[in-house]
Amino acid sequence: MTASDNLNSATSGQILDRLREYEFKAQLVEVVYRDGAGQICTVHDVVRDIFSRAGQDFILLGRGTMLPFDRVLMLEGQPISSALG
Repeated sequence: MTASDNLNSATSGQILDRLREYEFKAQLVEVVYRDGAGQICTVHDVVRDIFSRAGQDFILLGRGTMLPFDRVLMLEGQPISSALG
């Protein structure tokens, strides 16, 4: 289920618009995030889906990595953690 149009998050509309554009164009994007162990990771992948589950928002990447928005630190070199609630 894609809930791209119904995200109930504190994510800024500008960031969400960029993610939707990356998803639509299947454009390779650099994502820097903090994994479950607290390590900072960088991945280059396409955005496959943007959705909400149980009140939390996620980005699903092309290789199957599912990232909670609150763990994403940078998108294409732009810090986004300040836009997250």
